Amino acid sequence: MTKILTIVARVEAQEGKVEFVKAELLKLIEPTLKEKGCIQYDLHQDNENSNLFFFYEQWESEALLQDHLNTSHIAEYIKAVDGAIASFVLNRITKL
Repeated sequence: MTKILTIVARVEAQEGKVEFVKAELLKLIEPTLKEKGCIQYDLHQDNENSNLFFFYEQWESEALLQDHLNTSHIAEYIKAVDGAIASFVLNRITKL
């Protein structure tokens, strides 16, 4: 059985940039769900700190995740949010 790759991506918006960052993150969902190997791609916002966003993702493989990270929509997102992101952490996790 192939192990599914699970990702938790944590994005922290700069103060005053929350709505802008949220709008840019929301743009990623539709094209990403159409990508080969994407099983799940859910965006969440922290209930207590609205500056924090999390993507909970599942991918068929590391290679297909890398393909995702190299797409034009990810490149456009990175360019759009330049200066609006306080921090970004991408965690690869395994269900036990």
